[in-house]
Amino acid sequence: MNRPLIVISESMDAPAVEQLRLRFDLDYRPALVDNPELLSAAVAQAEGWIVRNRTQVRGEALAAARRLKVVGRLGVGLDNIDVEACEARGILVIPATGANAESVAEYVIATAMILLRGASYRSTPAVGAGRWPRQMLSQGRELSGKALGLVGFGGIGQITGRKARALGMRVSGHDPVLGGDAAVWRDNGVEPRALDALLAESDIVSLHVPLTESTRGLFGKERLARMKRGAILINSARGGIIDEAALAQALQEGRLGGAAIDTFADEPLPANSPLADAPNILLTPHIAGVTVESNERVSALIAERVAAALE
Repeated sequence: MNRPLIVISESMDAPAVEQLRLRFDLDYRPALVDNPELLSAAVAQAEGWIVRNRTQVRGEALAAARRLKVVGRLGVGLDNIDVEACEARGILVIPATGANAESVAEYVIATAMILLRGASYRSTPAVGAGRWPRQMLSQGRELSGKALGLVGFGGIGQITGRKARALGMRVSGHDPVLGGDAAVWRDNGVEPRALDALLAESDIVSLHVPLTESTRGLFGKERLARMKRGAILINSARGGIIDEAALAQALQEGRLGGAAIDTFADEPLPANSPLADAPNILLTPHIAGVTVESNERVSALIAERVAAALE
């Protein structure tokens, strides 16, 4: 009897791959994501398809997957998957909800600390060369006592808020899905705010919303101008939420104190991006939720749920 075929078109933790291989026919080629023709041919007979954020489960590739029953997403964002088309065909889409939340929350806290201390963490070459730029590098700021504004208050936002409060931060949040009297605000010790009020009072703003028609371009020139002068913006959610050119301009003009950007409208980030030359910015390649531990959790969870859907 033929076993169901699962195609994995991006990297996955090795033990989870081997567990799937014991129970299914497996086509594990992480480079498939970069070859549309090979990808379409690979998924033509697949009943399961496991992806990260780069594989586009839509268009020709999705149409070629005529036998597809389930898509496992090694992460939580679904903007690379045509969810409506999958639903219309009865294809189950499974995200790894919650499995990488700790990693993203730690990324937010870590990058906030680095940006608040500024050049202090980039002094190794000077100190190692015998120089002592102590006065010049003594203008860093502390995290404790600062106001953190969370735009989006789902699972990751809640964990981030709890970590921030434990470090002495004041935390407020905005989430249009939640009413101001929702118990989740009280349970986490977070004050609900209208978005513009949150921006005006927050020293650090962290984004935790999906990319939808209502959030695309949410942080354009006008909204960035409403942020507190010297504030830090962190985006570990989705590219397209921020107008990247407007952010670069705000940093160049010194209106914002810094930014950590992990997700971009186009990935990989184009070499001519205005963000590349912006001051006080940390650019990372969509890895906020990717650590050794989170990769193990995400991969194990998706392997288990995709297997259950096919057996």
